Order: sequence, then structure tokens, then C-alpha cells
Amino acid sequence: MVIAALGVLAGCTTDRETSPQRTATEQLMLSTAADRAAEQLTFGMPKGTKVFVDSTNFDAYDGKYAIAKIRSRVLESGANLINEKEQADAILEIRSGALSTDDHTFIVGIPSFQIPIPFAGELTFPELALFKKGTEKGVAKFAAVGYDAKTGALIHSSDAKYGFSTQTEWVVLLLVSWKNDDFRPKDEFGDPAPP
Repeated sequence: MVIAALGVLAGCTTDRETSPQRTATEQLMLSTAADRAAEQLTFGMPKGTKVFVDSTNFDAYDGKYAIAKIRSRVLESGANLINEKEQADAILEIRSGALSTDDHTFIVGIPSFQIPIPFAGELTFPELALFKKGTEKGVAKFAAVGYDAKTGALIHSSDAKYGFSTQTEWVVLLLVSWKNDDFRPKDEFGDPAPP
């Protein structure tokens, strides 16, 4: 019995070498949504235009990645990036309306809740789901306006473009669970590709 008990305990252990504040899943969701929004932006500038990207009004949690993606799109459009505003033919102001996640959960069963314990704090009662569908969505909203660096005249204004990424978790009869997402590479069977 002792050997069997040790086997069960060994089967329940988990090793984790690092514990970053944010998960890779969250970062992948946001960066994928940012990629998808940025890929839709148009700039309306002739090839060879010297463009300074002004990100002053671009305020987002993962803003550096998103700004780099937009700068990449400027290069792909045929324009040239300039690091000094005074040397630019055109200024491209970019802005972010959203770069975050939303959650929605539907559950048949008992959701997790806190039970106050006098003089000891709180005890978390675990979730008991006969059926659960939890959806997490990454959302990005970007826009850009380009104007002449000398005259300030409008060159092109891009309407807001949206990008989304989604992960769905399913739980059936408490124990059977799986996840689907649209932001990780998949293997030939549709499962996340191994590292």
C-alpha cells in the first residue's frame, strides 16, 4: 500500500522552474491580435517616402511589440523609416484603441468561491463543472494618420483596424477538458505543435 500511495503522490507532483508574472499564452494572444490588426493598416505613401513613425499617442500594455510590427508594415509598404523627425518627408502618427483580453465563461455546476475561515483567512472551494465553456479573446484596435512633415497636410488616414485571437477551454463531467486556440502553430493533427 505504501508503494501504491507513493506512486499516486509522484503522479501528482509538478515541477516549474520559473514563474513569470504573465503567461506565454497571454503574451501570444496579445501579440497575435496586434499582428492581425497591424497587417490591415494602409499608409497611402509613395514608395521611397521617408517616414517618421510617431508613437506618442500609442499607449498599450504590449506597445513595444505592436509598434515594431507597425514599423515593419511601413517598410513592407515600400516607405523608408527615418529616426529623426526633421529629416522625414512624412509623419505617421499611430494610436492604439485597445490591446488587451476579454473573458467569458459559461458553466453548469458550481463555480469556485471563497469560504471565510475565522482567524485563518479564506479557503478556496474548487470549481465543480459538469459542463464549462470558457473563452478568452485577445483584442487589438490600431489606427494611423500620415501627414506631410513640412506643411502638415493630410496624406492618408487609416480607419481603425481590429485584430482578434481566441482560446476556448472546454470541461465536461468535471475531469475531461481540452483547449482550442488560433494563435499557436498546430501539428498535422491540429494539436499544438511540440516545442
